[in-house]
Amino acid sequence: MASSPALLMRLVASAYSVAEKAGVIVRRVMESKELGIVEKSGADDLQTLADRLVQKSICASLAGRFPRVTIIGEEDLPDEAVEEDLIERDQAEEILEKTCPPEYSCLKEEELVVWVDPLDGTKEYTEGLLDHVTVLIGIAHGGKAIAGVINQPFYNYQKGPGAALGRTLWGVLGLGAFGFQLQEVPDGHRIITTTRSHSNKVVTDCVQAMEPHDVIRVGGAGNKIVQLVEGKASAYVFASPGCKKWDTCAPEAILQAVGGTLTDIHGKAYCYDAGVAHMNSAGVLATLRDHQYYLSRVPESVRKLKEYTDT
Repeated sequence: MASSPALLMRLVASAYSVAEKAGVIVRRVMESKELGIVEKSGADDLQTLADRLVQKSICASLAGRFPRVTIIGEEDLPDEAVEEDLIERDQAEEILEKTCPPEYSCLKEEELVVWVDPLDGTKEYTEGLLDHVTVLIGIAHGGKAIAGVINQPFYNYQKGPGAALGRTLWGVLGLGAFGFQLQEVPDGHRIITTTRSHSNKVVTDCVQAMEPHDVIRVGGAGNKIVQLVEGKASAYVFASPGCKKWDTCAPEAILQAVGGTLTDIHGKAYCYDAGVAHMNSAGVLATLRDHQYYLSRVPESVRKLKEYTDT
């Protein structure tokens, strides 16, 4: 008799299925044209009905099946009953059939932390820049991002009415990443992806110090990591506080699963333990290859800024 799948694979399989459901919710809210937008800390920090519904769906679905796993969502929502139609109980069979990497085969629920960004790129969502939008579910153990799921609700939307929308990427360290075709920017060509709506002189100076051949300014940390693994960009550079642990946990796991690296601008790894500060206060530097080159190009003036020192 075959042994049952390891906890990590069951959690990833559940996260995959609930991320697919999240994509449906995100599209349904957009189709309704009733986005339910509220400002959190300002005009660039928004929350929509989709953010609220998706977080409730993900957190309630995963907590119902894995009650001792710590789940941290971006949105500060009231503790209330979750509608039955938001609960997802399926698990992706193709994930359950894969063998868990040995180092993660005996994990316990209480050792895992799940970081949830229900709608990464909310501002872009409200502006109709739908290809920037992702749903992020990251899984951490021992402070390290070890598995992640990224759903792109509007993947293919540029193809017009009738196109099949949405796809889900996932990865586990030691196993690989799936749901996309890994590609790289041609050798010797540096394309930097960076923030669209949270830029300043320090961010711009750091990007230019990389001597890029091209710069892409888009929304969403998840979207930027997808650009890296699909060969549209060679580095994600954001020399500023701004993104949070739920922005980077899932993307970092998928990036590392294919050999990439995500650190702060000092080259230090972020910790994803339950008790850490949510802000990635020392910025983000992510690459598929040649991380050391990009790290070496971060200006000393940026490294020394007090506000970019992780606390």
